Amino acid sequence: MTAQEAEKLLFDAGFILLRTRGSHRIYFKEDTRVVIPFHAGRVLHPKIVKQVLEAIAPSEKNSLQCLTS
Repeated sequence: MTAQEAEKLLFDAGFILLRTRGSHRIYFKEDTRVVIPFHAGRVLHPKIVKQVLEAIAPSEKNSLQCLTS
């Protein structure tokens, strides 16, 4: 999963871009904060992917299904 794909999932789940610091973008929704490093052409680390999926899980019942479509 790339940073752009993760960002799309977060926006679809209702997260907003809170701020940017360097190449890292911080997204926020209610009491959940997710930080995604944006580096061109790089795939996100599995721990970051897990963090994104866990953050959208309450708002997206089938987060893995969203990932495959």
